[in-house]
This record gives sequence, structure tokens and C-alpha cells, in this order.
Amino acid sequence: MTAFLDWLAELHVDTALELAGVFFAALSGGLAGVRKSFDAFGVLVLAWATGLGGGVIRDVLIGATPPVGIANWRFVSTALVAGIVIFFLHPSVERMRRTVIVLDAWALAFFVLLGTTKGLALGAGPLAAIMVGVLTGIGGGILRDILVDEVPLVLADRQLYAIPAFLGAIVTVLLWWQGWLALWSQALVVLLVSGIRLVSLRRGWVLPAPGAGWSGRWGTRGRMGR
Repeated sequence: MTAFLDWLAELHVDTALELAGVFFAALSGGLAGVRKSFDAFGVLVLAWATGLGGGVIRDVLIGATPPVGIANWRFVSTALVAGIVIFFLHPSVERMRRTVIVLDAWALAFFVLLGTTKGLALGAGPLAAIMVGVLTGIGGGILRDILVDEVPLVLADRQLYAIPAFLGAIVTVLLWWQGWLALWSQALVVLLVSGIRLVSLRRGWVLPAPGAGWSGRWGTRGRMGR
């Protein structure tokens, strides 16, 4: 118990938030593996790839090596625990579909914020930091879909997923540029990204697609949880 409390005391706020994001994202990856009838190892691999893939891409791009996704035991173990939870408790998680969607939106927001700020802290320019933040947010999902032999949802599903990520990364860079990047403003970024993601799902908003005319390219579809 004392060792666990010491471990908690060593955690910074950013690290704790990123661990939470890793866990929630890894849950969705493990669930994809269960739905594809993968064995235990396959589920764990998908959980790791989804929870930490975006962070690995981020660290490679900005030269922060070795990436925390393979070098930091806290992050690796968090992703693997999420995979184990999904493997044994997936029927219960399936029944909590709305909760999983909400947690995934929060994970996206945390990853975008932390990826962008890490890029800025290591000297990346504004554009590079924005791209790093977006890739941190959506990279894990892209790897998950590739591993299950599907077109990445971020490219084919038309949902507002990458758009909130871009907006969050841009706002983070602007706040940093003005010297306003503090705990309260970071919380606003998280609310912005997750809020847009969840409202778009609730309202059924989708991105433009090829159609007969411009007015018909925007639309709505089935809403979250229905």
C-alpha cells in the first residue's frame, strides 16, 4: 500500500491525464479485437496499439526517443491492463456503449492537448506542434483499424473526429503563443475537443461527401446510442 501511494505521489497531473487517456483508448482497441474474435494476445496487441500508438508516432516525429509507448512501464502496463479488462469483461463493456463513447472522446481530447504541448515544449514550431497533436489523438485509432484490416474510421466514417482534434491543437498553440496556457485553459481545450466530438455524435453531424450538389453534401445520420 505504501509503495502504491509513493507511486501516486510521483505522478504529475499531465502524466495522470495521459495514463487515463491511454486506458480509455486501449479499451476501444481491445474491444475491436474481441469483436474480431482475436485471441488473448491479439486483444492485448490491439489495446497497446490503440492506447499508445499515437504517442509512439508523436515521440518519433519530435525526436523524443525511446518513445514512452515502449519505454515507460506505467504506460505499457496501463494499456495491457485495459486489454485484460476487455478480454474478461467485454460483455459488460458492450452494454456500456455510451460510456465507452464518452470516455473515448475524453481520451481524444487528452491526447490532442498533451501531444501538442509536448511538441511545443520540445521546440516544435506551431504547425509541427498542431500536426503532432492531431496525430497523437488519432494515430492509435488508425493503427487499430489497420491491424484489423479495415479502412481507418477517421478516413471513411465521415464523423467529426479529426476536426475536433485539429481545433483543439490550434487553440492549444494559440494559448501557448499568448502565454495563456495554464491548467484552466487546458481544461477548456479538453472540454472543447470532447464537447464537439460528443455533440456531433449526438446530433448525427457528418462531414461532406460526394453528391449531386453542395447543398446535399452535408447531412446527419443515426445518432449516438440509437
